[in-house]
Amino acid sequence: MSITNIVGVTFAVSDMARTVAFYKQLGFSIVFGDDTSEFTTLRAHDAYVNLALRPGYEGQWWGRTIFRVASADAQYAAAVSAGLTPDEPRNAPSGERYFHITDPDGHELSFAEQPAGQS
Repeated sequence: MSITNIVGVTFAVSDMARTVAFYKQLGFSIVFGDDTSEFTTLRAHDAYVNLALRPGYEGQWWGRTIFRVASADAQYAAAVSAGLTPDEPRNAPSGERYFHITDPDGHELSFAEQPAGQS
């Protein structure tokens, strides 16, 4: 078996319109469905986020999805500029620079740069 990467993740959401707007503010664009659908797929480069409408869903922390970005600081600035409130970027002991943000349904996202010298 040779798994090379994760191509998508699916999140349960309680309000499709609110959550689609959030991901669009982060730079994702819709490739299937829309803000009134029961299932919507968004894409940013090679990363896909699926949103599955679950009325009454009460989000809770379950883990974190990490998206690779060229610059954590640039992605952070874009998120802030779009009116979002992510955590401040910081450096991990591994050399990775990252920041976290939580979507409207409680799903934690991390946007992280590749550590220098690693591929």
